[in-house]
Amino acid sequence: MANTIPDITLNDGTTIPQLGFGVFQIEPKDTVAAVTTALEVGYRHIDTAQMYGNEAEVGEAVRVSGLDRSAVYVTSKLSNAFHAPDDARKAFDSTLAALKMDYIDLFLIHWPLPTLYDGDYASTWKVLEEIQRDGRARSIGVSNFQVSHLERLAAETSVVPAVNQIEAHPYFTNDEVRAYGREHNILTEAWSPIAQGKVLNDPTVVDIAQQLDRSPAQVVLRWHVQRGDIIFPKSTTPKRVEENTRIFDFSLDDAAMERITELNKGEAGRQGPNPDTFAYLPN
Repeated sequence: MANTIPDITLNDGTTIPQLGFGVFQIEPKDTVAAVTTALEVGYRHIDTAQMYGNEAEVGEAVRVSGLDRSAVYVTSKLSNAFHAPDDARKAFDSTLAALKMDYIDLFLIHWPLPTLYDGDYASTWKVLEEIQRDGRARSIGVSNFQVSHLERLAAETSVVPAVNQIEAHPYFTNDEVRAYGREHNILTEAWSPIAQGKVLNDPTVVDIAQQLDRSPAQVVLRWHVQRGDIIFPKSTTPKRVEENTRIFDFSLDDAAMERITELNKGEAGRQGPNPDTFAYLPN
């Protein structure tokens, strides 16, 4: 690989690679090959979830890679169907069983679901605290939590999330949630970092990419990196998988960073559901 992916230190003292490989919407039958390619070109951070249905294939790819388990950072997330405390405990056991691993590096609550389970995501979080205490999850965090959700955890629980994985990209910079994270030492992980590809044809992004002789995707991913975000772009095209690693050997100047940030459309730029109202339960 042309350059080294840096590690970032979490608030619990562990470290996480700033660039990872996401497997959202990769079919289980394609996941082993996709993750194998990612590991071959230098990724050491894989992001999966119970609701993706491909944890077992991620685990298989890590095992056949020849890499030590400790060399690959693995994240998964609690399914929306298992927020009740006893269900959450059993669900975490199923994640370890599917991965065929003794521990996971990072485990997240996937969605807060404030309109379900009587809005009691705090008790779900306390289960994750238990899992971290017994060492089966090295770090714990949340995903799609708004400021109000994070404030409730701060008031009712004892462990600050290590990360908050949220939608963030040039069309939806999600600055309020990111600012809360910075203030409370919660790192931001940005899902949909290129807005499902929608920003790649933006004239501003294309112009900056042409000036730097880089791809639009590389420019947007570099923008995230310089903002301090952890990112995990998804692709099943080997060329693009490798291309996405080559974002640490160039930088954007302040003017380019500002031009991209100014593409923010606020709530109108959100591509996914609003966490305040999202209430999906898988079958």
